[in-house]
Amino acid sequence: MTTSTTFDLVALNQQFETATPTEILAWSIKNIPTGLVQTSAFNVDDIILTHILYTELQHPVPVIFLDTLYHFPQTLELVAKAKEIYNLDLKTYKTPDVDSRQAFAAKFGAALWDTDITKFHHITKIEPLQRGLDELNTVAWITGRRRDQAVTRATMPVLELDGKGRLKINPLATWTRPQSWEYVAEHKVIYNPLHDQGYPSIGDEPITTKVGEGEDERAGRWRGTGKTECGIHI
Repeated sequence: MTTSTTFDLVALNQQFETATPTEILAWSIKNIPTGLVQTSAFNVDDIILTHILYTELQHPVPVIFLDTLYHFPQTLELVAKAKEIYNLDLKTYKTPDVDSRQAFAAKFGAALWDTDITKFHHITKIEPLQRGLDELNTVAWITGRRRDQAVTRATMPVLELDGKGRLKINPLATWTRPQSWEYVAEHKVIYNPLHDQGYPSIGDEPITTKVGEGEDERAGRWRGTGKTECGIHI
């Protein structure tokens, strides 16, 4: 069985510095025949990777989506549209035993993100993701992160290990935002209309704001909290 320790990450990362996302994903498909999944928040870079996997490479993999219950309506509409267009093998995970914002507030308190954002992210994202990765017997998971999204990602490798020793694959690590949008235009990839309205990175509705001129792409996430990541990629 293939495991993350099978690979020479130093050599592969050197090789992949000049590889295309399609080439990186093709390598992943070839070398990780089982246990390969994509995690997606359905931001534009996530959809690009889904398009490459499902259309270019014609290799559908399970796509994990974390339903925090606080997504923008436009995000949920995009998820439904992508599921139909690509016939996604969509795996949705959420906080157990709550099915609405009202139920979440009743159980954990109103506006938990304001009182304890770390707990909010653990409940809505970190625990559901780890549960999903475990249930799908994940060997490697694909993310849509790029180095130019934020200073915290500037040195991110293409291949790395997560906290449990699974391989984390970042096929777009070396791409820039303009390259992503060039791909979208060329391949007519669907995307969230909020990207055209000042939201380059889209998270939960109550804690995502528009980004101003000159700010990092992810500056609108958790503004004023001091956070740079929700915890999934730490």
